[in-house]
Amino acid sequence: MMNQIIVVEAASFSALKEVTCPVVDIDEYLTSQEYFSLKNVQVINLCKDYSYSSIGYYCSLLAEARRHRVIPSVKSILDLSAKAMYSLDVVNLDEDVIKAFKKEPQDDSQHSIMVMFGRCQQAGFGSLARRIFETFPYPLLQVSFKRLDQWRITTIRPMAFQRLKKEEKDFFVEALSGYLSRRWQAPKQKSHGRYDLAILHDPENPLPPSNAKALKAFVSAGKKLGIDVDLIEKKEYSRLAEYDALFIRDTTHINHYTYRFAKKAESEGMVVIDDPTSILRCTNKVYLAELLRANKIDTPKTVILGRNDLHATETEIAYPMVLKVPDGAFSLGVFKAETRDEFTRITEQLFEKSELILAQEYLYTEYDWRIGVLNRKPIFACQYFMYKKHWQIVKHGARGDFKAGTAKTWAVAEAPKAVVDVAVKAAGLIGDGLYGVDVKQSDKGVYVIEVNDNPNLDVGVEDLYLGKDLFELVMAEFLRRLEAKK
Repeated sequence: MMNQIIVVEAASFSALKEVTCPVVDIDEYLTSQEYFSLKNVQVINLCKDYSYSSIGYYCSLLAEARRHRVIPSVKSILDLSAKAMYSLDVVNLDEDVIKAFKKEPQDDSQHSIMVMFGRCQQAGFGSLARRIFETFPYPLLQVSFKRLDQWRITTIRPMAFQRLKKEEKDFFVEALSGYLSRRWQAPKQKSHGRYDLAILHDPENPLPPSNAKALKAFVSAGKKLGIDVDLIEKKEYSRLAEYDALFIRDTTHINHYTYRFAKKAESEGMVVIDDPTSILRCTNKVYLAELLRANKIDTPKTVILGRNDLHATETEIAYPMVLKVPDGAFSLGVFKAETRDEFTRITEQLFEKSELILAQEYLYTEYDWRIGVLNRKPIFACQYFMYKKHWQIVKHGARGDFKAGTAKTWAVAEAPKAVVDVAVKAAGLIGDGLYGVDVKQSDKGVYVIEVNDNPNLDVGVEDLYLGKDLFELVMAEFLRRLEAKK
């Protein structure tokens, strides 16, 4: 039986007194062991703000890490964060919009409706409201239209139900109750396939995930397998639909063109690595920490910190401790606090960027293992050594310069089995794409540090054991997926 809970901020309880399922305060949901261990859960996230790094965003993020079904999902939140992303799906609603306005003609050139769990108070817009909700599963949306050559959707934005008037709140609660009684349904995915692949890269990136020689190696490997490979840059977004596969070889972020490319590729039915879900899951360390803990994978002792949790940290983790922003990359946004004063200074700095940060036990090792995993199988094993007299692999300078430690590449079969096994398991929690899993091994045990959706594949490092076969492995996986679609 599905456990249904509604998560709100404290002031919102009274408006939902007629709803039959439990209403839970956001702080309790985020921190209580009861909700961490609860299984088969459907979460309705009714926080006031879903913007990136807000408390509403983290509610959905941690719900997904706990394998709770949540509305809105993080994917839906990010889809509506920029018109450039959701406009890809709005086009598919044009026919429904035109039909709705034929039934209910409007005298003005602009109009708006509120969609509440797929329902709408305005007569004639019920079918359109259901289609909008199927495309953008959100508790409450305000949808604006404008009459151009035809009526078109101009904006879609989430609304907080707390802002509704009394009559509107009553309708919202009715729609919510109806939604809670229905089953979840996943949207069907489009599919089609060809044999042209685009590699997205940025020639100006100082720390690219593949160097120039590696990009050439991918082109050669694709040609050998019958795949035409082009190198493209962000300015070629409008050309993306010309291809049937996308391989992202630039550092990925959520609020970044790499995520928009991944979303566009997915919407076009293309084979894509990194896929949007993997980017979403891997680029946030808070999500990863919760996901690994929920699946009993050993990590350094980790505490997720809100602004009111700082006093408890020192009882959980001794100094020195590592402090991280959720979405840092290449050692950026990662700091080591040796004392309470440093801890206070660093956390104040990090909370200017994010509502939640991570505090993690510092485990010294001379190197980190990086295990490359593709489609749930290990493909390379490297040791990345800390930069000399520094506690990280990459040492960043104050002026944006950096220095990196050395590396050693192993045959996967010669790497420690415990390291490889836990890396494959951790990557499998994210998906079946291409991942680089960072693992520390010491006398205390084997610990997963993080899972990267955009691992380095460079000529001269990761390929030193397999050589060109490493790049052919990746292209062969694209070919397999293309043929499976066909």
